[in-house]
Amino acid sequence: LLFAMGLGTTITFASSHWLLAWMGLEINTLAILPLMCQSHHPRAVEATIKYFLTQATAAAMLLFASITNAWITGQWNLEFMSYSLPTTLVTVALALKIGLAPLHAWMPEVLQGLDLTTGLILSTWQKLAPFCLLLQINPSNTSLLLILGLASTLVGGWGGLNQNQLRKILAYSSIAHLGWMILVLQFFPSLTLLTLLMYFVMTFSLFISFKVNNSTTINSLSMSWSKTPIISSMVPFILLSLGGLPPLSGFMPKWLILQELTKQSLAPLATLAALSALLSLYFYLRISYAMTLTMSPNTLLNALPWRLPSNQHTLPLAITT
Repeated sequence: LLFAMGLGTTITFASSHWLLAWMGLEINTLAILPLMCQSHHPRAVEATIKYFLTQATAAAMLLFASITNAWITGQWNLEFMSYSLPTTLVTVALALKIGLAPLHAWMPEVLQGLDLTTGLILSTWQKLAPFCLLLQINPSNTSLLLILGLASTLVGGWGGLNQNQLRKILAYSSIAHLGWMILVLQFFPSLTLLTLLMYFVMTFSLFISFKVNNSTTINSLSMSWSKTPIISSMVPFILLSLGGLPPLSGFMPKWLILQELTKQSLAPLATLAALSALLSLYFYLRISYAMTLTMSPNTLLNALPWRLPSNQHTLPLAITT
């Protein structure tokens, strides 16, 4: 299944024909569905069905848009998206595929139902192929992308504020980061790619560290200082990096994006985006506070739980951190 997922993404990467790109996305979706409902938990099955329905809708919309484009222009190439109707349809379909606001509602729900490994695949690898297509069509409809990007940063900031579930918080942070990438997509595509890779590294290390701790709620994170002290001292750095605080690496893409938006005389937009980053910073701070500065509410006997040897490979975590 992992091979098929890689194959689907690679097909989309390599294609210059709309049908081939669509087929790659479709293989990708079909390959991750069994991975999602591995544990036959009703919640996992529900998440899988929600994901399947949204992705099928997006794929149908993409196919419709490419057929419309072929009908208007007479060819199937990705590069010749000169008409606004198919371009807008494709952009909206891909936004639904990666979960940009206002088409984001499936993302927290689906991520909440999955285990952390599949959730990691969903929030990193599954974003590659649609982003590749978005970069290739180079949408001419600038205001649509800016609206999608700004809505995503604001929704990703507001949505995560009151959450207690880590996976939902990660989903909202994913929406916010994708919004940042979309904002700068048409002005500076390589910067979008840089932000995407940066976000991948940070999300990867965060998911794996939650997996080592085996925690899915903020409350269960407060046990981690006794189980894995080194990880619980490192994770706040990753979180603050995702929030975009200056000495850390997550600050660089945000800074460059704001600079680029200001260059394009979109200063009000840049201001709004920067303010929405503060919203996300609040819930990252909340997690790191729970992880480092609180003790879990226990009697003294239970204050230090047993350290069971984890069978999780910590080398990738060490490298990405």
